[in-house]
Amino acid sequence: MAEPRIISSKDNPLLVRVRKLAADPGGYRKLGEVWLEGDHLCEAFVRRGGRPLQAVVSTEGWQRPALRELAALAPAVAIVPAELMAGLSSLESPPAIGFVVATPTAAAIRPDAPSVVLDRLQDAGNVGTILRSAAAFGFPQVVALKGTAALWSPKVLRAGMGAHFGLRLVEGADAEALAALRMPLLATSSHAAQALHEVDLPWPCAWVLGHEGQGIGAALAQRCAMSLRIPQPGGEESLNVAAAAAVCLYESARQRAA
Repeated sequence: MAEPRIISSKDNPLLVRVRKLAADPGGYRKLGEVWLEGDHLCEAFVRRGGRPLQAVVSTEGWQRPALRELAALAPAVAIVPAELMAGLSSLESPPAIGFVVATPTAAAIRPDAPSVVLDRLQDAGNVGTILRSAAAFGFPQVVALKGTAALWSPKVLRAGMGAHFGLRLVEGADAEALAALRMPLLATSSHAAQALHEVDLPWPCAWVLGHEGQGIGAALAQRCAMSLRIPQPGGEESLNVAAAAAVCLYESARQRAA
């Protein structure tokens, strides 16, 4: 690690760049860098073999040995006062450390990888939560079709809680690209005749999750080998898409283990 740099001006080029990354969901595509906010995300990144380009630490954070050690993994470290650190975050309590990392190289679809397909999901919290479920239940590949919230945006990263770094993420794909998957596509529908737990789910498979209001596009739905119902004895009309994803991915994992 080089000698830490103390930054006291909000107009410093590094802080200007980080603010753009923090404020613009698609900023990582334009600038080629991703802003990881907080020690949890930074630690998850390095646990998976990632190496940051730059660490930014608050003056108070620099006094904590654990954060100094984490920051030392970057070739460049900037120390900034708390008020400037707050300007890099949209959180009420800004974290004491963040990493600037290179935007990951776009991945191609791996034909044999159990997958989750996101069809135009808009809510960043839903997308990040689904990534967490995919990582938890053994679906190592997530394919985000065009129109889906930016996978490496700050809000999706926060909701993903580090799941990004253990997944193969394919972003901006066309529906036609799903032909590369050598496995059945599965969908859910409240009108389906068969319930999720009543059928033998194929493995590997790809669960398709659709837009929060519109669901899966009609053409994509026709390509799904199965459309299954999630039983809801409480009487609600439908589940939040992230909750539905967790149920479906868990059932696939449960049947596989059994």
